[in-house]
Amino acid sequence: MSQISKLEQNLIIKKIDKETVNISVNDNEMLMAIVGQFDQNLKNLSKLTNTDVYFRGNSITCKGNKEKLAIFCDAIKFLINKYFLTNIIEKEDIISSVKKNLKLEDSNIKSFKQLIKTPKKSVIARSEKQSEYIKALKENDIIMSLGPAGTGKSFLAVSVAITLLMEKKIDRVILSRPAVEAGEKLGFLPGDMKEKVDPYLRPLYDALYELFGADKIEKKIETGEIEIAPLAFMRGRTLKNCFAILDEAQNATETQIKMFLTRIGENSKLVVNGDPSQVDLINKRESGLIKSKNILKDLNEIKIIEFDHNDVVRHPLVSKIIKAYQNKSIDDKD
Repeated sequence: MSQISKLEQNLIIKKIDKETVNISVNDNEMLMAIVGQFDQNLKNLSKLTNTDVYFRGNSITCKGNKEKLAIFCDAIKFLINKYFLTNIIEKEDIISSVKKNLKLEDSNIKSFKQLIKTPKKSVIARSEKQSEYIKALKENDIIMSLGPAGTGKSFLAVSVAITLLMEKKIDRVILSRPAVEAGEKLGFLPGDMKEKVDPYLRPLYDALYELFGADKIEKKIETGEIEIAPLAFMRGRTLKNCFAILDEAQNATETQIKMFLTRIGENSKLVVNGDPSQVDLINKRESGLIKSKNILKDLNEIKIIEFDHNDVVRHPLVSKIIKAYQNKSIDDKD
């Protein structure tokens, strides 16, 4: 059965008057997932769409102007599609369901075409740009992604990497980043190499644990299927049958990024992620991320994705904060 048929069977939308619609969901488990514990999902939807929402039995009533009602109904369709594919609705889905850069096509959601299934959860694209990014991660050998925190650069790369590892299309996943953080040096930290590098790779670990589970990840690190390596230790290697991610690349020099990219070997993918607005190098002009993007932008084999505040999938306030800082930077230049 097609996604559209499932949607039509489980969703009935009736227009009561110009400012009221009634939505009936036939599947009770799906309805409870949409409504959320203590009706929290509906309360959040009501705030995000600026509508009045009431819930009784298997019906949801929404009051608002024509435009807001359309946004609310599209949000419900999004959530139903998400539930069909993953059997769960998460907090992030509520925000994604009302994002204006998610476009409906024939009552289906374009972003669901790039579904990623991992052992603990299924991951979907939450914006058009994320959908483009996932497609690039699957189809291209070298990918560069630039943009602010919370846009899914690292999380989606790790999701695709873990999927390819599970499917045995690659032998290992390599996680790397420059050991630069608030002026600290790698050698000052206690422990062996893994323990020294771990604090710098915590965001990637968080993604791995969320997608795979801590116990399984630790076992794969022990067997070498997942390798943790500081960027400086990548020199001289040839990376074959692997998926390598260079995170926080805004703290790498142009020479270091060139070194990383030229490690690529047979049946490998390399991903370079970074936020140009968060350079921790003492001399910020040494950051090679933007320079490398400009050097490589005309190579068709390398896909470059640039995110902005519209692609942020964390708390809605994060997007506003990023936009405010961007506007301040523009004002300062003027």
